[in-house]
Amino acid sequence: MIPTLTWTAAGVRFIDQTKLPLEESYVLATTYEQVADVITTMVVRGAPAIGVSAAYGVALGAMQTKAKTPEEFAPEFEKVCARLAATRPTAVNLFWAIGRMKALFAALAGSGASLGEIKEKLLAEAHAMYQEDIAACKTMGAFGGALLPEEGGVLTHCNAGALATCGYGTALGVIRAAVEQGKRIHVFADETRPFLQGARLTAWELMADGIPTTVICDNMAASLMRKGQIQAVVVGADRIAANGDVANKIGTYNVAILAKEHGVPFYVAAPWSTIDLATPTGEAIPIEERPQREVTHHAGKQMTPNGVGIRNPAFDVTPADYVTAIITERGVLRAPYAESLRAMELVVR
Repeated sequence: MIPTLTWTAAGVRFIDQTKLPLEESYVLATTYEQVADVITTMVVRGAPAIGVSAAYGVALGAMQTKAKTPEEFAPEFEKVCARLAATRPTAVNLFWAIGRMKALFAALAGSGASLGEIKEKLLAEAHAMYQEDIAACKTMGAFGGALLPEEGGVLTHCNAGALATCGYGTALGVIRAAVEQGKRIHVFADETRPFLQGARLTAWELMADGIPTTVICDNMAASLMRKGQIQAVVVGADRIAANGDVANKIGTYNVAILAKEHGVPFYVAAPWSTIDLATPTGEAIPIEERPQREVTHHAGKQMTPNGVGIRNPAFDVTPADYVTAIITERGVLRAPYAESLRAMELVVR
């Protein structure tokens, strides 16, 4: 797959996901402000990719400072982190990555490291997050692939693939791993209105891998489940609360309800950085409201009457009761999630 983002000597190079699948073009972000804009405008999207992008944004801010000492740079560093943190409020990976960069800066500055050393270490930390994300995706793919049927239809919503991560993918990583294990999977990709990540991105990725894929409108899933054409659902996540409630792209909750009604297992694949044990339930997860134009217009053409009311929440929350299992790089977790998530956290510590 073409890398979602790549560090270069000039800055961070992103494949422009707003132009896919018909045009493969790239955006070069040479400042942390440009990285923030790339995240906000969804040139890059997907919680894991957003987190790593923000880490590189912090590194860019450090590399380009005119400060001479860590003490002089500290207020500017906080400004850089605050700007990047303000881009997408729901994806907890964003705050996880920025928090990791903040902790490193504090530790290095406190140890007496020079600003030059700090710059090098911040960039190395961003590189480490990039590699860790790919490794996590491949590990959770192996765990999740074993859960999918030997043959049959698998429904996914939005895009939780290589384009949403640094490579391989979360939900699509599970599907890729199942195919690599020899399973005969046919993917049904919800188009995922209003931004059409499923129709544009998931279909593009899976076709590039030669995995049989059919795009369906979001309102077709129930009919296919009733006909027995879908044997499993696997989606990604932008934040998972301590009780197992899952925030993911708007429409995921609908799919989860349908899956439970039809006896179809509903799996969530996400790296541990998406787990937010500090948020007790999904009710406390902030939900981003996107620009109205994403609903009112399609391909530059207005589709709604002037003056009509518009809502555009980017995410919804699926209660833990609808989740069959949560797949992470640390293993597969099952209900009660308040216990299994906390136990896994303690084991790793």
